[in-house]
Amino acid sequence: MIKSLRIKNLATIEDLEFELREGFSILTGETGAGKSIIIDGIRLVLGEKSSVDMIRSGNTELSVEVVFYSKKGDQISQSFDIESEDGILIQRKIYQNGSGKVYMNGVLIPVRKLKEKSEDLADIYGQNDHSFLRNVENQLNYLDHFSETIHLRREISQKAQKLRFLLKEKNDLETRDKERIQRLEFLDYQIKEIKNVELQPGEEERLREKRHILKNYEKISGLINEAINLSYTDEESVLSLLSRLQTIVKDLAAVDPKRFSEMLEYLDQFSIQLQEFSKILMSYIEGQESSPEELEKIEERLSLIEGLKRKYGENINEILIFLENAEKEYNELNQFHIKRKEIHEEIQKIFTEYEHGAAELTESRKRGAAELEKRIVQEIHQLGMKKARFHINMSSHPVSLDHPEKIRNSGLDEVEFLINPNPGDEFKPLRKIASGGELSRIMLALKSAGKESSSLRTMIFDEIDSGIGGKTAEYVAQKLKNLALNQQVICITHLPQIASFAAHHYRIDKYVEKGKTFTRIKKLRYEERVQEIARLLTGSRITESSLQNARELLAHNAAEAGPNSE
Repeated sequence: MIKSLRIKNLATIEDLEFELREGFSILTGETGAGKSIIIDGIRLVLGEKSSVDMIRSGNTELSVEVVFYSKKGDQISQSFDIESEDGILIQRKIYQNGSGKVYMNGVLIPVRKLKEKSEDLADIYGQNDHSFLRNVENQLNYLDHFSETIHLRREISQKAQKLRFLLKEKNDLETRDKERIQRLEFLDYQIKEIKNVELQPGEEERLREKRHILKNYEKISGLINEAINLSYTDEESVLSLLSRLQTIVKDLAAVDPKRFSEMLEYLDQFSIQLQEFSKILMSYIEGQESSPEELEKIEERLSLIEGLKRKYGENINEILIFLENAEKEYNELNQFHIKRKEIHEEIQKIFTEYEHGAAELTESRKRGAAELEKRIVQEIHQLGMKKARFHINMSSHPVSLDHPEKIRNSGLDEVEFLINPNPGDEFKPLRKIASGGELSRIMLALKSAGKESSSLRTMIFDEIDSGIGGKTAEYVAQKLKNLALNQQVICITHLPQIASFAAHHYRIDKYVEKGKTFTRIKKLRYEERVQEIARLLTGSRITESSLQNARELLAHNAAEAGPNSE
């Protein structure tokens, strides 16, 4: 709801600031005093189009500042993503060069964003003012609140979103099918190329070692033969010399066993080790032979491995890891038909649920529409439109998976509210009603009959008293008062019956000073309200009788307006 409003340099307003209260507020004043200018200021902070012609003569800019009350967790704070308990300050500035700026709590925002969010702040009900008339989706929302089908509609919306996601996933799969086949063929080639080589971990190192030995066979063979000769076969070999040494030590041990027996044991052990060493050398040379064929095979094998390394990894371990990953991807891609089948079955299941749920939603809406039509007719008859008729035009469109764009979150139905104000006329959409007064009263009827949740929104009614009076005016005032129990209601009126029901009364005056025209506003106290209501009753000639009538109206109607009245 609006806590305070400040307007500078808008038409006849130079600098006007006032506070508003919760409940039912009335704006009155002479014709042309500037009541509509104040509403124009509110329109600006709701994102409506501006014009440099609105700037007060002699000034280069106009500004409007409105503080909207909000509390943590309510619709307004959630919509604007603000948790401040101080409310939301919106400032709109219009400059002479046609440019402008919008600030929300001091932060510059686009006018477009303000326009998108403004429906959560306030509604102005006047000629062609309200988005309810411009957007039939709002009328569908209204019907769903009245029919108490919001929960079912949310379920339908979830099904529709899930369907669109699955259909996109299915289309993506089918689009990628050709790429998938090409990828499968490429992976199959890579897997076979690696597997055909039958790589073994550590194989490359072993092959390189063996190749090195084969390439150096002559040198190795010569060195081993020389070692065998030195250690074993020559007449002066180490083993022959060791044998002579053992004989000498045996003779010494026979003379002095205590000193030389242990030495003899050492020599015996050394002799055994030397013989083993010689056997190893002879065994090695016997197991090796110079084989050009084997060397060629090793070279070919290493060349194969080198070719795989250039493609798949720096070593055999990396190549084997690549193979493992390629086989995994191949298996996953090969499961395409299974994945496609699963998605197809899920699509059919969700679509069936969507159709059934949407059909149920349609039936609930039809029952709600029939009841709402009766209730709205009763309301508008009470509000002075005795001959008017109201109809909800509802059309349902079948959906199919071949046209996913027709699978809507809101179900199968399109809804538009139609009105026939006068006998003999045709039913027409609400947005085509010519009379601003009729339009305001119809919107009042809709709000009175509806089941939308209460909020801290502001509802502003302009021209609502056009062409009515007497008992009808009292019905209008009563409806406005009832709405104000849960929402802030502001009404511009010329009727004393409506003015007397308000909890808060503001008078707007226009005056001339030093050749310039000004507009001012004042919140009226009780006696001032009596004077203003008397003026509304009899015009400029206020009498004791009109004052008495004004007091009686206030005594009766203001008391009914509730504890917030003044």
